[in-house]
Parts: sequence; structure tokens; C-alpha cells
Amino acid sequence: MLKKILTLSRFSNKVKLHSIHSCQYLYCLNMSDEQDKPREKPQEKSSKVQLKTPKGTRDYGPEHTAIRNDVLGRITEVFKRHGAVNIDTPIFELKDVLTGKYGEDSKLIYDLADQGGESLSLRYDLTVPFARYLAMNKITNIKRYQIAKVYRRDNPSITRGRYREFYQCDYDIAGQYDEMIPEAECVFVAAEIMKTLDAGNFKVKVNHRLLLDGLFESCGVPTEKFRTICSSVDKLDKSPWEEVKNEMINEKGLSEEVADKIGTYVQMNGTDELVTALFKDDVLTKSTMAVQGLESMKLFFEYIKVFGIEDLVSFDLSLARGLDYYTGIIYEVVLLDKGQSVGSVAGGGRYDNLVGMFHPKNKTIPCVGISIGVERLFTVIEAKLAKEKQKMRTTEVQVFVAAAQKNLVEHRMTACKDLWNAGIKTEHSYKKNPKLLVQLQHCEENAIPWAVIIGEEEVAKGVVKLRNVTTRQEEEVKREDLVEEVFKRLNIKN
Repeated sequence: MLKKILTLSRFSNKVKLHSIHSCQYLYCLNMSDEQDKPREKPQEKSSKVQLKTPKGTRDYGPEHTAIRNDVLGRITEVFKRHGAVNIDTPIFELKDVLTGKYGEDSKLIYDLADQGGESLSLRYDLTVPFARYLAMNKITNIKRYQIAKVYRRDNPSITRGRYREFYQCDYDIAGQYDEMIPEAECVFVAAEIMKTLDAGNFKVKVNHRLLLDGLFESCGVPTEKFRTICSSVDKLDKSPWEEVKNEMINEKGLSEEVADKIGTYVQMNGTDELVTALFKDDVLTKSTMAVQGLESMKLFFEYIKVFGIEDLVSFDLSLARGLDYYTGIIYEVVLLDKGQSVGSVAGGGRYDNLVGMFHPKNKTIPCVGISIGVERLFTVIEAKLAKEKQKMRTTEVQVFVAAAQKNLVEHRMTACKDLWNAGIKTEHSYKKNPKLLVQLQHCEENAIPWAVIIGEEEVAKGVVKLRNVTTRQEEEVKREDLVEEVFKRLNIKN
């Protein structure tokens, strides 16, 4: 019996061994088959970057840039007409310079990654850097303008001209001057710019920070909550009163009674007649600050009547301008035409204490200014041009030098050289033998007013043809008189 068991055991082991060898053989075959198969390449991550502009930014093509340059040029002319000088400041500032100047809007500042040195932030506006510039350079009076980009981590709305990177055009008057004279001129400058740009009907809303603080005081708002309640009131241009009221109660801690008192005032607007009426308000006039604000507004309206712009100005108690640095009059420009829902297109006011925040001895320099939000104006003007099917010229070329036949490239180049040397904006085709029709079509498509046409016959006679691109009329002139003849047609004195 034992012998049978041993025999079976040996047989079993042989079977196991055979099975193991068989498995190894099959495994080897399988591996061999796998090696013979072409290996699939691992999925490679695409090295291509998704091509798009960052959120809240845009590219400007030739036509958009032409519109922008035209708008900025007109604004600059207004600033210069009022005697302002141009300055520039860095695109980024020390973080400490910007911190604590914008109230609740401080969360919108772009902080830069620490580069192992200074803590920096992109500028939020041009006003705080200007105040820093005054304090650092010990400047006590200046009338300045600056046109530059600023950055805000805001919720963008491209259709409304609301971006995270955008241009501001600032005009400011710094120095010790008599009350409301600089303020009236700043509002006049804003009105002048709006008329120049012809972007539509507009209104300049005005209010006074002292009046607003006096209003809060009269209604029972604690002093420490003036600024935060001011930020709530500032939302009335975008939100209904009930929403703002709920914010005051539920988020800012005001009682419903106090919020309702504020509501009776901040929904008022009118002309200088409203100023007169508020002087008779027994509740409001208990506040010294409110009375001072009303007296300033009365004087302001007297001055804008002298400038003849009183019909463009509205006294609006809902205007708050949420930034912390304002101390006196505040104003905003809004468009009135339907479909132009871009919000305010300009704003500003008096900020007497901002420079003192940077001055080593806390020396204050009174300042007042206006900032034009041109990005929103670009949006409105672009839409207006598209509606009217107007096309903005993308170049300033005055003359195109064309060839009527082949092998005249050197004659074209010589004519271009003479016109360039005379200061005339000129171009020609970069093809050696371009077709005349193509060249003339280029002139018409790009609104180039004049074409100089050179042909074999003209070269032989020592003349060129001057073509009025609009009327298509042509006239021969001597080649040696080309520059003088072009000057005549462009109404330029040589």
C-alpha cells in the first residue's frame, strides 16, 4: 500500500513539474508574442498652449487701435488746453503704497508673487500713485494728466466695457486754491471731453462727502460705520434700494429704522433747487458736516452756471464713490441713451488727505481730479460706428506710389524716398511688378487720398500722374515738382 502511495506521489510531482514547465513555456511564448507586437506609444501631453487672452483682457486689432488712438488723442488735447503737464508712474507699486486706500475695493488689487525682495502690487488706479509721486518729490502744486493702464481683479463684462486691464485718463489739480474753483473746472473738463467724443447724451452726477457723512450722522449711523455704509450706498447705481437696504441691515449691522431714514435721502436727486430745499431740512441741518457740504454745493452750482454747464449736472444724493480717500465733492459721468448700459464713464472728486498718508511729516496737499474710463467709451463708440456703418482708417498714409507697368520698382522707390524725406506719409507695393488695378483698389479700401502713378510713358516724359482716389481724376505733373504738387493737394505749406 505504501509503495502505491509513493508511486502516485512521484507521478503527481512529475505532473506538477510538467505543468510548471508548460506554464513557463506558454509564458515565454506569450512574452515573445508581446515583444513581436509593435508597442503603442504612450499618450503625450499636447505641448500647444490654448491660445486666448487672459480673463478680462482683450487684443486691439488695427481698427480698434485706430479708434482708441483717436479717442485718447482728443482727450489729451482737452487736458493740454487746460494747461496740464504729463507725467508717468510705474505699472506696479510697493504693496504698502496701495494698501488701505481703497476701502472694500482693496480685495480687487492684483498682488505680485514675491521675487525675493519687495512686496509689490499692480496699480489699481492712477490717483494713489500720483499722491505718492507728490509726497516723494515734495511737490506742492501741479496740474497733471496721465493716460495709462490699471489693473483690477474684478468680474469682467466685455460687452459693458468692464475689463481687468484697462486705460484710465486722469486730470488732477494739486495745490492750495480757493474752494470749488478747481472742482468746477474738473467737471467742465469732463463735460468738454464727452462733447468732443460725441458718445451720446450724458449727465454729470455730483454729491459731497461731508454732506453724505452728515446725512449718516443725522440718521443715526455710528461714526465707525460711515465708510462701510458709504460703500453700500455706492451700489445704488447697479442695485435697487431694497437690496442695498438689506445689505445695510443684514451685513453692515444697521437697524431697519436707521436704514429707512437713509433711504429717504439717498433716493433724492435734482438741481441746485434741491440744495436750497435741503437747507430747510430740520433733521439734516442739525449736522455741522451736512451744512458745510450744502454750502460747498451751493458755491459749486454758482460756478458751473458761469461755465454754462448747469443743465448737464445733477445733484444726486445716491452718489457715494466707494473709495476711502475722497474728502469733498465727488462726481460721476453717466450716459443717458438707451442701450448704453456701461455704467459710469468718468468719476472723481476731492481727496485732500491722500498725499499726507505718504508724507514723512503728514503734510497734506489738497487735490481734486477726474478720471475718464475710456475702455467703456471705446465700447460705446465702436458700437456707434458699427451701427452707422462707418469705418475708421487704420493708417495715416497720404500718398500711394503705384506703377502702371513692369520693371518700375526703382522709380517707385525713388519717388517714395522723396516724399518720405519731405515728411509725407507714403507707401508702395512690396511686389516687384504689381498690377495697377490691385494697387488702386488698395488705395480705395484703405481711404488713401492720393496716388502717384508712374508708367513707362511718364518716365520718358519726366512726369507722373497724380490721382485723386475719391474722384478718380488724374493730372500730370512734372516729376521734379512732385513733392510741391502733393503739398498743394494736401493743403500743407512747404
